[in-house]
Order: sequence, then structure tokens, then C-alpha cells
Amino acid sequence: MLTFTWPVRVYYEDTDAGGVVFYANYLKFMERARTEWLRAVGYEQDVLRERRGILFAVRRVTIDYLAPARLDDCLSVTSRLVRAGGASLEFDQQVMRDSDASCCCRGAVKIACLHADTLRPARLPGDLLSELLPFASGPAEPLS
Repeated sequence: MLTFTWPVRVYYEDTDAGGVVFYANYLKFMERARTEWLRAVGYEQDVLRERRGILFAVRRVTIDYLAPARLDDCLSVTSRLVRAGGASLEFDQQVMRDSDASCCCRGAVKIACLHADTLRPARLPGDLLSELLPFASGPAEPLS
């Protein structure tokens, strides 16, 4: 499972006055897909916080908006882990419109691992890192 896909339907609340997905909502769609990817590989974020004392926070996002998604569109949000480091994870993500397979947006997202109590950087637990490494597919293609 190098690329994980999560379905999303565009609701009225996701759109702006013109019926187009509001740009910041793509980040929400990507967040949901990364959370579901983590769940699919066997980890719940609340359990990591409670039992391991770590949490994940977005450190950096680079995003390109390529085509508008509209009300009632069915989308597929892909998440591909491209790098797992000592204290971070890097993902390549895309939001694709199902009806015509066009890419609505693409993002590169760097996630930092933090101590839950202090919100300071933390190393990924060794066993977690070793379980995630097989999913890392190498460098993401540069965003244009």
C-alpha cells in the first residue's frame, strides 16, 4: 500500500459563494486522508498520544491548485509517504475528481512528531519508525 486513497464528497459547507471548494478545505481533505492512512497501517492518533506521548502536527505544506472541485463532486484524496525520518514524515498528496480523473490539487506535506505534553519535537519511537519505513516510496516529484 504505497498509495492510500480516501473518498470525499464535496458538501455545501466545503464551498465558497461560487460553489467551488474553498481553497483551505483541500487541506482538511488531505488531513483526513493522512489520518485514515495512519489508521490503515495500524495506528490511531489518540492512542499514540495516550500511550506513547506523541502527536503529529503539520510543519510545512506546499500546495498547487490545479482545477476546481465543485458542490457534490466525488473526490479521491491520495496519500503517499515519501520519507520517514527520525522526527518527521513527508507525504505527497493529491485530490482527484472522480468523474474525469483530473487533479484538483497536489501538496507536499511535512509532519513533525511532537511530545504531547510539551509540544516540542520528539523522535518517532523506533518500532513505529521501522513499521512505517516500508511504506516510504522515496522522493516526491517536485511541485511545478
